[in-house]
Amino acid sequence: MIDKTVASAEAAVADIHDGATVMIGGFGTAGMPDELIDALIAQGARELTIINNNAGNGDTGLAALIKHRRVRRIVCSFPRQSDSQHFDAAYRAGEIELELVPQGNLAARIHAAGSGLGAIFTPTGYGTELAQGKETREIDGRHYVLEYPLHADFALIKADRGDRWGNLVYRKTARNFGPLMAMAARCAIVQVREVVALGELDPEAVVTPGIFVQRVVPVAAAGGQA
Repeated sequence: MIDKTVASAEAAVADIHDGATVMIGGFGTAGMPDELIDALIAQGARELTIINNNAGNGDTGLAALIKHRRVRRIVCSFPRQSDSQHFDAAYRAGEIELELVPQGNLAARIHAAGSGLGAIFTPTGYGTELAQGKETREIDGRHYVLEYPLHADFALIKADRGDRWGNLVYRKTARNFGPLMAMAARCAIVQVREVVALGELDPEAVVTPGIFVQRVVPVAAAGGQA
């Protein structure tokens, strides 16, 4: 019997190792898997490479992970919002590396990893500092930059509901990067508001099929506006 449910967030993240590459879903605070991140902080893994849309908000979630000095490198598209003080302090102190990726390229590179592509050509970034040192090519009169897929050892994702096979539905914009990251990581760990019985999810509403999910953690606090 396939049952991917895990009793606790702590058990779900127990094998995330020092130096791991971890994708974290969320667009700002919407869809941020706070409970999984809190469990990762308590677990103690360090020197992490994080792939996320931004660099944390306030004092919770990804910001807390940075505050506890667990992140060595971050790949994101928007690191300098007004409440990213923990990233800002760590970056100015030379404690964290940054790879800045335009948001469309970030999504495309994650999708490329999940789709098994070797690389992609994108026009975004051509002629800017972001293209320095990268292969470029003219295709049908337009210039492109070669970008490589973004893979991860683990993905921490928040969904609304799931079943024991790992099929997932999301809540509105809290979906954001979750489906792409589940495809691109070797181990997708998902916190859900509710685990439902097999067959209760409308197959037409399932966004992430269980084949891309390895662990499902019921977390009551995973509901709400985000």
